[in-house]
Formats: sequence, structure tokens, C-alpha cells
Amino acid sequence: MAKTTKTAPLNKKTDTKSVDKTPLQLTKQHKIVFGSLLVLFSIALLFAFVSFFIYGQQDQSAVQELSNRSETVENWLGKFGAFLADLLIYKGFGIAAFIFVRLFFLSGIYLVLGIPVRKLKNIWFWDLFVIIVLSVLFGFFATSAPELGGTIGYELNLFLQDYIGKPGTLLLLLFGLIVYIIFKIKLSPESIQSFFDTTKKEIKAVSNPNPFNTKKGDYNLEEFAVVEEEIDDIHLKTNGSQFEINKEALKPTISNSSDINRDPIAKPLAMEVTPIATPEIIANPLDTFVIETAPEEDIIEENLASRLVADFGLFDPTLDLSNYKFPTIDLLKEYSTGGITINQEELEENKNRIVDTLRNYKIEIAQIKATVGPSVTLYEIVPEAGIRISKIKSLEDDIALSLSALGIRIIAPIPGKGTIGIEVPNKNPTMVSMKSVIGSAKFQEAEMELPIALGKTISNETFVVDLAKMPHLLMAGATGQGKSVGLNAVLTSLLYKKHPAEVKFVLVDPKKVELTLFNKIERHYLAKLPDMDDAIITDNAKVVNTLNSLCVEMDNRYSLLKDAMVRNIKEYNDKFKARKLNPENGHRFLPYIVLVVDEFADLIMTAGKEVEVPIARLAQLARAIGIHLIIATQRPSVNVITGLIKANFPARIAFRVTSKIDSRTILDTQGADQLIGRGDMLYTNGNDVVRVQCAFIDTPEVEKITEFIGSQKAYATAYLLPEFVGEESGINLDVNISDRDTLFREAAEIIVNAQQGSASLLQRKLKLGYNRAGRLIDQLEAAGIVGPFEGSKARSVNILDMSSLDQFFNNEQNN
Repeated sequence: MAKTTKTAPLNKKTDTKSVDKTPLQLTKQHKIVFGSLLVLFSIALLFAFVSFFIYGQQDQSAVQELSNRSETVENWLGKFGAFLADLLIYKGFGIAAFIFVRLFFLSGIYLVLGIPVRKLKNIWFWDLFVIIVLSVLFGFFATSAPELGGTIGYELNLFLQDYIGKPGTLLLLLFGLIVYIIFKIKLSPESIQSFFDTTKKEIKAVSNPNPFNTKKGDYNLEEFAVVEEEIDDIHLKTNGSQFEINKEALKPTISNSSDINRDPIAKPLAMEVTPIATPEIIANPLDTFVIETAPEEDIIEENLASRLVADFGLFDPTLDLSNYKFPTIDLLKEYSTGGITINQEELEENKNRIVDTLRNYKIEIAQIKATVGPSVTLYEIVPEAGIRISKIKSLEDDIALSLSALGIRIIAPIPGKGTIGIEVPNKNPTMVSMKSVIGSAKFQEAEMELPIALGKTISNETFVVDLAKMPHLLMAGATGQGKSVGLNAVLTSLLYKKHPAEVKFVLVDPKKVELTLFNKIERHYLAKLPDMDDAIITDNAKVVNTLNSLCVEMDNRYSLLKDAMVRNIKEYNDKFKARKLNPENGHRFLPYIVLVVDEFADLIMTAGKEVEVPIARLAQLARAIGIHLIIATQRPSVNVITGLIKANFPARIAFRVTSKIDSRTILDTQGADQLIGRGDMLYTNGNDVVRVQCAFIDTPEVEKITEFIGSQKAYATAYLLPEFVGEESGINLDVNISDRDTLFREAAEIIVNAQQGSASLLQRKLKLGYNRAGRLIDQLEAAGIVGPFEGSKARSVNILDMSSLDQFFNNEQNN
């Protein structure tokens, strides 16, 4: 009884609130009932229509006298079915009325399955459109059979013929059918041509199932020039090898520009809500034991969560910006056709030179295959039995000399394959545009938390990775090799996929010019400290406070996860969307936070440990609560990328560097020094190294995207990080003047004369130890003679000369 007494008022309050807010909203039970009614009605309508064409003439007299119960009808649905069929077919639209069966059936299915009914608007519009067109069309041709076109079709046909004649009416009907075929069926000349091309290739494949069957000792090279041309066979006679081309890798990612989704829509994260199981009461035949259930308060809270989900649905964090539109793909520029132009002569020449060079060193090749990428061609060779791999690897410089190439990279062996790879740069590399990467199906259909499209691999395949699984990314490379473009590609990928409510950026730009374009999306995507005017951090002194603020945010989020009894941000947000967490207890939807640092070496030079410690702490702990780091640097030396940082950044990207030492520092292996620059990079996530041509996105493209986003409705402010209160400075260290050091005045005079506030200066001049000199500096800061600590820089001196210092001490004595 106690349980019932408590629960009843709670239901009443909830129901009243729900009715007041959404008076016209159907509950799930109502939708199932109404949807089932529509489905059954559509089936009944089908029976009525079919039987009309069988018994329509016999039922004609009975339809006129429906009130007369003595009249009998043959229609399978009785008098009501005969009336409906006569109304919709004979007096209506003729045989086109069968489309009403489909419309009512789909509407009912959508209601039963819980699919938003607004998605039916497009179906209803085009089906009603084709009903009218078909009705008039049948009325035009079948004048002797009025049931085919119906009265409406017949009368509309006569009306049109009176004004535009028979030819004009026919042309208008054909135009209506063309509009329906193009916009609804989406039939185009390109799709027809693609269908015939595919059929032709399948017939050719069936007729020639094994085109590579050649005798041992002959090279078999398939001729290919441009992607659109037919591929024929050429035989190159040499001894003891076979050469073939990997044709699958030559297929462009986007064969036609019409295949690109020009208005990509980010897919919301799918989540399954597990209903709360009610405790079963098991009958006890002995009535001796009592089965205890959960405490009463817990049951009420769980039931409340279930009712909230039933009444209001899942919480949607995007409702604040419900009209937000993702940037369209038209904002990006297409720099190429999407395919790769193949230079057959270059391939043959390189192949022959590789084979000849290896033969000069008594290395025979059993087979060689070429995979052509945007900027690099991979030649996979299979050596004869008994050849040592190390012998081939040691010939890297000799092969580079014979090919006259910029940089040769040998992979011996290729992981997962029984071949040795030789990567040779193309003489005319193909630029990979950001448009082709964003528009690819692999990126559009990526089921990832934070998908990033970096570019295309050596096999011309779009390379997409998940930042949430990395979980942090370290980028390095020499000046001008593509790091800033790579950062823009990363940020653009997230802007095309994630709603402003789902991800926030903290941008650190010591160069002051690389990331300034993203100022326009400050109130959509950026995060900052409450006291900062500019969301993009360009002052190194403010970076320390921002990093420590992120550490505070990290600790706060872990506390929320602990209270919610979940292990990561995805589980927490799923639970919050299911309305199982009370916002009054401090719970909120947690967006992902991505920290981007464009030049990390500059921060290390100016702030040192003050930057390294919070960066390392975030890298170690922040993965589970959705804070991810992307750090880029021009100087991948060991004093910048320390062991503490490298251990927590398994995902690394290396653009071209100047030495093998730098390559080993960033990748733990050589190879980055052999890259050709201009976006050519190596990616590793702790296992294999993948060569990728980074997608190119120019400054005007980024500007268009940020202007498109910035022109839309935004939040009131940028996402505010928690305010960081640092350790107490020297201002409060010395309250009593009598506690000052005996050398305080002498130290003040030295500092004022030198106009340089540093403990090392006092150590040299006064011959003190470091601890006493540090205490003197703290006391001078408390007195206001020197400024606060500024990293590796010397403290500023607030008193300019000795006369001002004497006046300062006189004022202190008088006070």
C-alpha cells in the first residue's frame, strides 16, 4: 500500500505536465493502434479494388442505392467496398487509385515501427503526382474504358485538349513522366551508361576468367593509360619474371561527380535503451521465506526514468541548434577528376630498371606487380627462393640511383604479404582534394565517434581513422611539408560529421596566423576560459592556464562518470540521453573536446615543464572522458617529444623530415626522411606504417566553410571551460614586514639596478644558495617590486630607479 500511495501522485504530476506541453502528441500505443488500422485498411482497399474489376458492372445498380438492404453486391468488401471502389476508381482516378493502397500501407508501417511520419511527405507528394499523371494518361488513350482513367482523368484530359489540343496534352503528360523518373526514380544518362558498362565488364569477366595465365619466365603487363580507356594486354619478353598491374587499386574512389553526396548529414549516434526489468514475485509454497525486492525509492526513480523516456523520448543534445545545417560539399574545390593518370612508359621503365639493378647483384625476381597511387607507385616483388631479404634492403640507394628518383622506400617484407615493397615516387603526382575524400562513401558511411579523413593510401583508397580510438595524435615534419594543411583536414573532417553540440575544439596557435580562420565558428565549436577574449590561444602565457583548466575539466568529468557508474563518455552520454541521470545533481551532456596545438616546440621552449606535465597528464587519463589531443611540431627532437609524451601518443603522423634521427624520434623507425613532401606522410598507430597522400584543402576553402557555419544561429557564448585557480603566488607569502630576509633591501637594490628579476642574479651577486635567493624573489614579488613568474623569462621589475626604491621604503616605514 505504501508503494501505491507514493507512486500515484507521481504519475498524476508527470501525466499532467506531459499533456500540458504536448497536447497533440500520440503515445506509442496510439501510434501502433492507428498504424495497424491503416495497414488493415490498405489491405481491405486492395480487395475492394480487385473485386471491382471483376464484379464492378454487376454492383453498379447497388452502389446507387446503398440504403436499400435488399440489394446485394458481389464486391469482396460488401457495399462499403463497392462504394469505395466506385468512388476512387470509376468516379476518381481509375487504375491509378491502386497507388492509394501503397500510401496507406506505408503510413501504417511507419507509425507501427516508430519512424517519423514527416519522412512520408516526399512519398505522398510524388505518389499523388503520379496518380494524377497516370489518370490523365489513361484517360487520353483509353477513352472507351472509363474505369482505367476514371472520371477525373477523363475530364482533365478533355479540359487540357480544349486548351492545348491532343499533341499538347500528350507532350505535357510525357513531361510529367520525365519529371517523375528524374526526381523520384533518379534515372539519368550516367546511371544508364554505368549499368551497361558494368554488364559489359561482367560478360567479359565470365568469358575470360583467368587473363593472367602465362608461362613461367614471361612478364605479363596489362596496358592502361587513362582510367576511362579500355585495358588491353601487352606481353613484354624478359627472362624469369612476371609483371602484372594491380587494377583494383586504379579504380577512382568517385567515378562520377554525381555520385558525391553534396549535402552530407551527420548520422546521430544510435543507442539502444534497455527497458528496466521489473522484479518477479516468485510464489513460495512454504510461506516461510520472504523475497526482498529493491528499495522503494529506487523503484520509483527507475520507473520515473522509464516514463520520461516514454513521454518525452530520448534527450537530444542538438535541440538548441535544431536548425543547424552541416556544410555542403560544394564549398570544397575539386582539384582533379578523382582518377589517376597512368604513365605506362614510366611504369615499364621503372620496372625494367629495378629488375636490372637487382640482377646486377645476382638477385632474381620471380614476380613483380605495380600498384599505382596518387603520388607513389608500389612495386611488389617476389624474389626467387634462397634470396636474403636483408640483401635487397641494403640496395636502397642503388635502386634510387638507377631510377633517378627523389626518394626510394623499401618495405621488407610487407606486413601480411609474402612480398617486398619498393615505393617509387611518380614523376607527375596527382593531387588529392579534400572534396574527393569527404565525398567518398567510406567517410560518409563511417560508423565512428570522431571520424577523420586524412587522404588516400598508395592503393588510391580513402584513409579514414577514428580519433576517439587513437586516442591522441602526434604530428611532426619539417617546415612546409604539410602539417598545417593536415590539421585543417582533421578539423574539416570533424566539422562535416559532428554537430556543434557533440564536439568542441581548444585551438592553440603560437604562430598566430594558421588557425585564425576558425574564429568565425567560436560560438559553435570552440571552447575557452571564461576570462579570455579570443577563443584561439596565441599567447603562450595563457596556454598553461588552459591546459590546467582542461585537467580540472577532466577531473570533474571523472567525478560525473563515477556518480553515474559508467566507464567512458559514450556510456555516460547514452545514459544521459535515456534520462537516467538527473541534471539537478550536476549531470549534463558531455561533448568531446579536441585540443589542437600547432607548434608544440615553441611551448616547450617558453614554458617547459609547466606545459609538459598537464599535457602528459591529459594524454594518460583523458581518453575515457572524451578529451583528445592533437599536437604538431616542426622539430621532432628528443627534448621536445620526450619519452613521457611518446608513451601516451601511439598514433603518429610523420611528414617529410630532414634526417633519419628525426624519423626514428617520431616513428621509432626510419622512412620519414625518404618522403617526397607536399603532403606525403606516414601514419602509424602502434603497429603497421601506412603511407598516405594527405588531402589538400586551401585557405579559401576553410574560409568558405567557417563562413557557412558562422552565419547560422549559434550558442550565446563559446563552450566555457572551468576557471583555473593556480597556486598561490608570492603576494600572500609575506604578510609581516619583520619576517623579511636581512638582505631584502640589498637584494631589492640589485634587482632595480639590473632591471632584471631573477633568483640566479641574486645568487651570483649576494653569493647565496638557490633556496634563499628564491625566498627573496618571493618576498620582492609580495612587496610589488618584481612581477609574477613568466616561465623561462626573467620577471619584470616594477620600480625603475633607486630614487623610486627609496621612496617605496620610506612609505613602508611611515605606514
